[in-house]
Formats: sequence, C-alpha cells, structure tokens
Amino acid sequence: MLDRDQTSDANDRSTRRAALITGGTRGIGLGIARALARDGWNLLLSGQRSPDEVAGVVRELEGVGIRVEYAAGDVADPVTRAAIVDRARACYRTINALVNNAGRAPRVRADLLDAAENSFEEVLRTNLQGPYFLTQAIAREMLTRSRSDPGFRATIVFVTSVSAEMMSINRGEYCVSKAGLAMAASLFAVRLAPHGIPVYDVRPGIIATDMTSAVKETYDQRIADGLVPEARWGQPDDVGRTVCALLRGDLPYSTGSVIHVDGGLSLPRL
Repeated sequence: MLDRDQTSDANDRSTRRAALITGGTRGIGLGIARALARDGWNLLLSGQRSPDEVAGVVRELEGVGIRVEYAAGDVADPVTRAAIVDRARACYRTINALVNNAGRAPRVRADLLDAAENSFEEVLRTNLQGPYFLTQAIAREMLTRSRSDPGFRATIVFVTSVSAEMMSINRGEYCVSKAGLAMAASLFAVRLAPHGIPVYDVRPGIIATDMTSAVKETYDQRIADGLVPEARWGQPDDVGRTVCALLRGDLPYSTGSVIHVDGGLSLPRL
C-alpha cells in the first residue's frame, strides 16, 4: 500500500504535462528529453530501437521523478506511426507537446549528380513525410481536447536544421527534407494559430551527436578556422533548453518563429 506521500507523488506524476519526443532516446532528442524531465514533464519517447536497448535511458529520466514511456516505431511507416499516436492516447489521454525530432542522414554522402533516388525517398519519408502526418494526427487530438477542456494548452515544435537554408551538395536529399519540414512548420503554425496552439521551427547547427561523429575531425578543423562565431560545437542540451523554453511558453505571441541554435553559423558574413 502506498503511504500518503507516495500517493501524492503518483497523482502529481499523472497530472503533469506530457510531451511526445520522436527520436527521443539519443542525440538531440535525448538532450530535449533531459531538459523537459528537469522541468517536470512526463514523457513519451519514440524510436526504432527495442525497449531493452533504451531501458537505461528510461531509468535515467525516471530518476528525476517523472513518468517515462517508450514506443518503438518508425515515424516513416504509417502503421507504426499510428501505433505511436495510440500509445500517446493510452498513456496520457492527449499530450500537451509534440517535438518532431526524429530524422536521418543519407546512408551515403553522395555528390548531387550521383545521389540515388532510393536514398532521396528514404530520407524524405523519415524527415518530412513521417513528421508531417504525425503532426496531422496529434494536432487533431489536441484540437479535440481543447474543445472540451478550455484549460488545455498545447505546443508543437519541429526540429529542422540549418540545412533548411544552408546547402550541402553531398547530401542534397537531407537539405531538401529539412527545407520541406520548415515549410510544414509554417503551414501548421498558420493552421493552428486560431486555436491557440503555437508551432515553432528550431534549427540546430553543428551539434555533437552520433550522427555527426563521422565528420568530427572535419568540423573540429572548420570550427577552429572560424566557421562558427561562438567557436564551439553545439551540444544536445543547447537544443533541449531552447525547446524547453518554447514549451513553457517563454516566447508568447511568436507562433511560426524560427529559432536558430547554431552558435551564429547561419549569420551572413563577409
């Protein structure tokens, strides 16, 4: 039997705000999850690894006193994407925040004139089509809840990239996917604004993750040569703290805003 303090704590966890973070168990997604956990959010994390493989991450996040659920699934696949939505509904009724973070780089960096069509399709399905239709489904849930509960508050964040506007000709499919995702963020911002649901576009720059580990030496040198005005790699926590501020409502009257988390990388310079 739970004592009074344990019962109170369990009830508190069940009534906290809940966020769904796709790709939330590693890299930038984990940085976001850690920041939201510190801020008291309950979490539903999705990813393609098995529950056993992410058990350590789940335990770590639960250690701060929040509820953490995991849904294995690929946002690019309509069936597992629907299962993630069902899991969100089952765990939290309706989530208060969706963070579209899951994404992939091309399996092979190829010159624009040599890139394969199957690579383009794979990257676009994961980075654009998946989050586009996941947002559609979650936004419907949010609107339904807001109609019945005037106190319900919701936010959507798209984690795009500086590659939405900065070109890399050896990974063109990635740039196209992120440019499309930036447009998706703008579209949903306009559609949901009348209903009080803000939508933001967060654009990370060069962030130290497993995705960028293969090019670490190259970017170490380029950063040392002045590529990034702040003269350092970005960290997942930099993005996490930014997303956390958005979900707290620290940028009111700002739906559709683009927030660069890139150390000044995207600033035009002579």
